[in-house]
Amino acid sequence: MADLSHFPITRRWPARHPGLQLYSLNTPNGVKASIMLEETGLPYEPHLIDIGQNETWTPEYLSLNPNGKIPAIIDPDGPGGAPIALFESGAILLYLADKTGMFIASDPGRRWETIQWVFFQMAAIGPMFGQLGFFNRFAGKEIEDKRPLQRYVAESKRLLGVLDTRLEGRDWIMDDYSIADISAIGWVRNLITFYEARDLVEFDSLRNVPAWLDRGLARPAVQRGLEIPKRS
Repeated sequence: MADLSHFPITRRWPARHPGLQLYSLNTPNGVKASIMLEETGLPYEPHLIDIGQNETWTPEYLSLNPNGKIPAIIDPDGPGGAPIALFESGAILLYLADKTGMFIASDPGRRWETIQWVFFQMAAIGPMFGQLGFFNRFAGKEIEDKRPLQRYVAESKRLLGVLDTRLEGRDWIMDDYSIADISAIGWVRNLITFYEARDLVEFDSLRNVPAWLDRGLARPAVQRGLEIPKRS
């Protein structure tokens, strides 16, 4: 077992098993990493980071991710055999795809096309859906001015339309299931369940996204990954 004691985070969340260390919670960003790990079959140890208790703002966690967000990983067997620590869910997906040769095309053109859809999720779907959730379900719903909510509803509907058009005649965002799908499944699911926005975004009027989501959620590795690390 690799010695990870020089990573301060392991003092609070010790690495008890060999393999990749995952520091996360089963949020839409967090499950990207856990789904990918379940899909690839890489051995890993999950550590629940309780964002409700501000555990991402502890010195130990900030030593791994100075931005104070989940997920983050330590891979004891990184490039050249040396341990590597990574944060940002999109970067983690790309790293694990390259490490395993799975869920991303080897052809350079198709590879970059896959990456662009991961960036689409990172730059657009995640931030917009998250703001809609804030203004629809959380503290933002108490704001008397409803224009912010209307703005994020309209933008979320537009983004779902972009995804719906991409999925016309396709089962997956790319020709095959890939990190592009893994990046988005948790966010689309969260939008219509946890954020309670199914009717707001007229989800059931979409031609392709609902069936795509059902296909993704039917995958056993996705079902497992959605519950890792599970809240107590």
